[in-house]
Amino acid sequence: MTDIDGIQRIPTGINGFDQIALGGLPAARSTLVAGTTGSGKTLFAIEFLARGVQNQGDPGVFVTFEEDPDDIRLNVTSLGFPIAEWEETGKWTFVDASADTDVEAATVGAYDLGALAARIAHAVSRIGARRVALDSLGAVFSNLATVGSIRHELFRVISVLDDLGVTTVVTAERPEEYNSVSRFGVEEFVLDNVIILRNVLRAERRRRTVEIVKFRGTSHRTGEWLFTIGPREGIVIMPLAFLQPRERASTERVSSGNPGLDAMCGGGFFRDSIVLLTGPTGTGKTLTSLFFAASAVEAGERCLLQTFDETREQLDRNAESWGLDLDAMEASGLLRVVSEYPEVASPEDHFLRIRRVIEDFRPSRVAIDTLSALERIVSSRALLDFVIALGAVLRHHEITTLLTSAPTGRVTPTVTPAIAMEVASLTDVTILLRYVETEGEIQRGLAVLQTRGSVHDHSIRRFTIDDTGMHIGEPMRGLSHVLSTAYPPTGGLAQTTPPAAGSEQQGEWDARNPGTSADG
Repeated sequence: MTDIDGIQRIPTGINGFDQIALGGLPAARSTLVAGTTGSGKTLFAIEFLARGVQNQGDPGVFVTFEEDPDDIRLNVTSLGFPIAEWEETGKWTFVDASADTDVEAATVGAYDLGALAARIAHAVSRIGARRVALDSLGAVFSNLATVGSIRHELFRVISVLDDLGVTTVVTAERPEEYNSVSRFGVEEFVLDNVIILRNVLRAERRRRTVEIVKFRGTSHRTGEWLFTIGPREGIVIMPLAFLQPRERASTERVSSGNPGLDAMCGGGFFRDSIVLLTGPTGTGKTLTSLFFAASAVEAGERCLLQTFDETREQLDRNAESWGLDLDAMEASGLLRVVSEYPEVASPEDHFLRIRRVIEDFRPSRVAIDTLSALERIVSSRALLDFVIALGAVLRHHEITTLLTSAPTGRVTPTVTPAIAMEVASLTDVTILLRYVETEGEIQRGLAVLQTRGSVHDHSIRRFTIDDTGMHIGEPMRGLSHVLSTAYPPTGGLAQTTPPAAGSEQQGEWDARNPGTSADG
């Protein structure tokens, strides 16, 4: 246990939550976990007990008011919680209060929780429990006549638990995502700590968040934190669940799959680099991803190729046009291709899927083409959380990663230049592909904007694409403004030649390109 502000913390073991709570829940105190339907209240309570048994060896008592214990045992099987085994060894016990609420509902005026408190205390003493979860008090509160009686009976139960020295999680329903904390308006005042789980519908998609409203007498992180629920992982709070310090940075180099690009990057990418390749449609982002994957296979390394922008059939066709056989690479066991549209899942669930493949397949390289497709289903903040969490996982495993992105969204420009710059700031190598208009001809240009910890070519180089791939040529001359902005005003074409002096366009050019003029 950790000690914050003189109050000991007991770790929950829930992925990412203890980072928000600065070590866990205050020990020997009671915490209210309130939320609407589907927000994850019951799972939070189960994980609090189960992770305590798994990680700390803490016996726990689960008091259920609605769900049958057999249903709970079954529902958590995918999470790897052998509750039945724990019951046999005295690490877990149920107090089934679901029948009690039905039987005593007829005697509303005389109903109290004294007998229930005694049953819980007996269960705690019998197995030496250190953790208790009550799910959910709303069911039993409906049998109490007044708000005053609800407060009195809740205080009675919580006082018994506090006297026993156990750390308790109490779940309760709330009628709406914002405004009131709980249904009856008294629970948050009786308990020492309050956590709110939300399941908000925005832009036709659900988005879960967790917020610590109060920890009485001690500190915690504030604000709402995005989380998702995985069938194997349980609750996962992003990106905090995956942020961890690294002991070292790799100095080993790997190939991008293009000798010219390797030379521009100082000899290739560092083994643990995250590379951002951005450019408009048709500049070679998918091509670069395919050759990056092919170079991994050629080197005898495993590679995950995840595409959000094309079907597998389209990807196969594109690869064949450049002489690459994805089926043969997969048959070798060194390549795994995952093609799915962003709309099939939330960005948090996409992240969990990618993480599972990384854990199961254990690739040395990952290529994701393209992040921009996720803009159709995600807010700017959520996309940034996705990249931060993914980057933490990739760096931890020292996986060389290529991320591709278009300057703006194809459907709606939801990712602003500011957010795109924040994403770029999280990467180690930034490569820019551009269309360049020169003397009535549209050409392609490539520039390496940064390579952390390494020298790189600062020139803007012309490149061509043919049936054998991308070919990087000589530096382009006289293009002092081709990279003046990463977001050209129209169609991905950057104007590179100033308009004629005195023309109507000269004023606009001067405003966009201070310090230049039509005459050079």
